[in-house]
Amino acid sequence: MKFLLLVYIDQALLGQLSQEEYDAHMRDCVRKADDLAGKGTLLGANKLEPPTTARTVRVREGRARVYDGPFAETKEVLAGYNLIEADSLEEAVELAKQFPWARYGAMEVRPVGDLDAERVRVGA
Repeated sequence: MKFLLLVYIDQALLGQLSQEEYDAHMRDCVRKADDLAGKGTLLGANKLEPPTTARTVRVREGRARVYDGPFAETKEVLAGYNLIEADSLEEAVELAKQFPWARYGAMEVRPVGDLDAERVRVGA
């Protein structure tokens, strides 16, 4: 089964870290990711740029609107993701606990749906 580990960061908490502390966490995270990739567990991962660089697109009644940043103001922002392969939701949660970022926000663990099965279902 595939799971997406969504990394949410509370920027106020992260901002309390010194550059050395942040770099140590990032090294730990990269090493963990490399280890999981070597085992075939980590299928992909990326760090996202800050929300100030984002645009939110909404189409309503045929009109597109583009907003600066994320649509909603939130304390925690989406900062990255890890796509993993695990035998169960419980195993995916255990893997998420090993990344340092849960201490500065949250790690959402969400099963990935089967897009190919959905494609067949809708006849696309």
